[in-house]
Amino acid sequence: MSRRLVLLRHGQTDWNAIGRGQGHADVEINDLGHDQAAAVGPVIAAYAPSMLWSSDLARARQTATYVGKECGLEPQLDARFREFDLGERTGLTMAEYAEQFPAEYADFRAGHFTAVPGGETSTEVALRFRAGLDDVVGALAAGETGVVVSHGAALKVATISLLGWPADHASGFQGLDNCGWVVLDELVEGGRFRLAAWNLTATATPATPDFASGPRTG
Repeated sequence: MSRRLVLLRHGQTDWNAIGRGQGHADVEINDLGHDQAAAVGPVIAAYAPSMLWSSDLARARQTATYVGKECGLEPQLDARFREFDLGERTGLTMAEYAEQFPAEYADFRAGHFTAVPGGETSTEVALRFRAGLDDVVGALAAGETGVVVSHGAALKVATISLLGWPADHASGFQGLDNCGWVVLDELVEGGRFRLAAWNLTATATPATPDFASGPRTG
């Protein structure tokens, strides 16, 4: 009767489609994003979740609405599940960032998120997101499933943190597709979790690049 977490990335936005860094910008999902969210809703509902949480940013919130409709659940909004804050570089495409701040961009692409002025580090994101996940797990009874709708880069670092793996393992993970999801099953001994699935998708859709850590993040 172990607990389960299903972590879902939001549907596509116009900013995703052109690789523009969203961070905490409140960007809505586009027509394809609505189609993706509508397709994934019934699939997530098949996990029979008892609770649904979401980042409070529009793209996650809108995606969670589709899931909630299929599950009969009202999304609980929580800012701890937001994407990386990209600080002063929010709104730049990767090409613009590389052209305007080449040295900083190279450092950023190497995974040194402290290079972004006013932005969050991987450690900061992992800490706030992990605190949110701990509350989600604590609210689930034995055998129950909780769903969290969030963002690509934040989900990657949070998953690695929850598994207790070194942070540098992030480079070994492909980014999540829009409306791709992660399944984490609890190990009975000690309340630890194991990775059961990564980047499952309901439909075959093209990958969409974004700013934070390469393709399929944001």
